[in-house]
Amino acid sequence: MNPPVRVLYLAGSGRSGSTLVTTVLGQYPGVFAAGELRYLWQRGEVENRPCGCGRPLRDCPLWRAVRRELPVERAATIAAGLRGRLRMRGLPALLRRHRRGDRPVPAHPDDAALAGLYAAVARHTGARVVVDSSKLPPYGALVGALPGIDLRVLHLVRDPRATAFSWRRRRGLDGDTDPELMSRPPVWKAALLWLVWNTVTVRLWGDRAPGGYLRVRYEDLTADPEPTLRRIADFAGADPDGGPFTGPATVRLTPTHSVAGNPSRHRTGPVPITADVQWRRDLSRWSYALVTALTAAGLRRFGYPWRRGAPGPAGAGRPAGDGRSAQDGPAAAGGRPVGVGRSGPARHEEG
Repeated sequence: MNPPVRVLYLAGSGRSGSTLVTTVLGQYPGVFAAGELRYLWQRGEVENRPCGCGRPLRDCPLWRAVRRELPVERAATIAAGLRGRLRMRGLPALLRRHRRGDRPVPAHPDDAALAGLYAAVARHTGARVVVDSSKLPPYGALVGALPGIDLRVLHLVRDPRATAFSWRRRRGLDGDTDPELMSRPPVWKAALLWLVWNTVTVRLWGDRAPGGYLRVRYEDLTADPEPTLRRIADFAGADPDGGPFTGPATVRLTPTHSVAGNPSRHRTGPVPITADVQWRRDLSRWSYALVTALTAAGLRRFGYPWRRGAPGPAGAGRPAGDGRSAQDGPAAAGGRPVGVGRSGPARHEEG
């Protein structure tokens, strides 16, 4: 019998750093940066969008090998089924099932294809850890219930004012030349999504044993990049000494084979992890106040200040019972959102 596939699932809301974390983790030995695998069926197979290596996914040698083991002829049907099964309106029922100890997302015939996907990825990459940055908590709950999956959850959190500002930027789905834009929800919707997805993530996994759940604020990651990534790699089960850091806040990236995600997943070479503070200057007072009001409960839970520029409480945001929280290092709570750039001023490409 094959051992279970270790999946590090990045959960939380969008624009919280998942693409950066996934790409950096993919440089560690034995770790495969899979990207947002819930989009494999639609964006990868149906639309044939670029793999992280730059080739159209169906032309990528790695994914060509994986696809031979998948029911790719049913990709559109599987994608539509996932959209239906993971709708937000199903969250109350999902949480009720979770509280009862039942499977949060009911079983479905397509689950065999999903389990086969993770098994094929692990087999063809030889990875000990598959990093899935799909973020959506219901999909993570679905993956965790699949046979042959050993799920560990990395909960990435970022200041909701920063994420709301980031969502409003215009950017192509796969880079500046892509005419199809990434989603640009209004700030009120971005705020509510932040609150819902982060709350559901805590409800689903926050009380797991320390080996199963780790919460990391992106501000803490950018304040102390190398120790934080080492801690995440160790939590995932990878060798924390094998990372791509060439300095305390600089990584050297080689191409990955990630599916979907922020266009920055295509970036290679030396990349400094730098702070993006544009939202502090350019997010309007009205938007700041609206997002703050809508996410007030989450701000308190995760240790973010209400007032613009105010410091957060030291050590805030640590999940109860989690002795391996990444908030142990020095960090200004709520103070250092990230951008990633080759050189010069920070680029605004949060994952």
